[in-house]
Amino acid sequence: MKISSAYIHIPFCQQICHYCDFTKFFYNERLADEYLEALEKEINTYIPGEKANVRTIFVGGGTPTAVNHKQLEKLLQMIDDHFDISGCEEYTFEANPGDLDQEKVRLLKAYGVDRISLGVQVFDDEMLEKIGRVHKVKDVYTNIDRLLQAGLSNISIDLMYALPGQTVKDFEKTIDEALQFDLPHYSSYSLQIEPKTVFYQRYKKGKLSKAKEDDEAEMYELLQQKLTKAGAIQYEISNFAKPGFESKHNLTYWNNEYYFGIGAGAHGYLPGKRTINIRPLPAYVKKAFEDGKPILHEEPIGLKEQLEEEMFLGLRKSKGVSKELFREKYGKTLTDVFGRKLTDLKNRELIAEDSENIRLTPKGRILGNEVFQEFLLDE
Repeated sequence: MKISSAYIHIPFCQQICHYCDFTKFFYNERLADEYLEALEKEINTYIPGEKANVRTIFVGGGTPTAVNHKQLEKLLQMIDDHFDISGCEEYTFEANPGDLDQEKVRLLKAYGVDRISLGVQVFDDEMLEKIGRVHKVKDVYTNIDRLLQAGLSNISIDLMYALPGQTVKDFEKTIDEALQFDLPHYSSYSLQIEPKTVFYQRYKKGKLSKAKEDDEAEMYELLQQKLTKAGAIQYEISNFAKPGFESKHNLTYWNNEYYFGIGAGAHGYLPGKRTINIRPLPAYVKKAFEDGKPILHEEPIGLKEQLEEEMFLGLRKSKGVSKELFREKYGKTLTDVFGRKLTDLKNRELIAEDSENIRLTPKGRILGNEVFQEFLLDE
């Protein structure tokens, strides 16, 4: 099968957010120069000759736009040298509000980037400071205006809920302000307190409280109601888009398709295996310079794992898992593989079925992890 996408990780940030457990480091100009050299070594390993034809490219982090102008252009040129940008259906860069000055926007546009994912989180300066963000609400307005003036209108913003001290009314204000921009795409995630984060240390010491489950559920329901009313379709558990603006790159993951994972800590999915790259920056750079293969771990993926992941990932989509595509990929029907499990889950009103798809019910979304466990197969 064709490798349809590429994820490229840039781990630098001007500030480390209190909730973030992604591979990230404080920006340092010298380290960023070394990292970009190492990154190209790794890309050369995967794509040694002609440019790769991929449907989507996603440059994430960290904060890819935290690097300086010269480094950003080097990164963009490197991607252009190895991937056929002209044939790419979606080319996304993550950015933080406040990072995008006019020169960086110009560079992104000039090198073919056509989608921007902004880490807004909340429209509340006090809350932004509490969660470790350095931007202000006014920076969101400035950067979105700058992007639109440059012709970069395919903009997505990320929002967070169930934050410490955040009320349902607070989150409603954030949703309402976000919707004023009338953007084509919105993503929203509840706070997860992950190990090795500032919030985790505070939580373990009893200095941080999780949001009440009822409040978190109410925030999620409010999110669904307001975005649906505004014309955005919920096409995945945490993602909403106007028709035609669904994230093609993220659909690569949920459709269980192959993709390159390039950069420190990046995850990839190649035929027969999933890969995880080395996270610590010095170790990643050293290994990339040695042989261009800074892989920490490879996990073999056989038919059993493929079938399980097809359900775990596909059921995140509102449309669910396509019966026809499943049969085309595996030569078996969903009923052949999961017949009894499907019957049981339907009886419990956790999944629904029509002539084309199997999908989660509203009740099934709330109990998603419980549903996914049912699709674990015996050896």
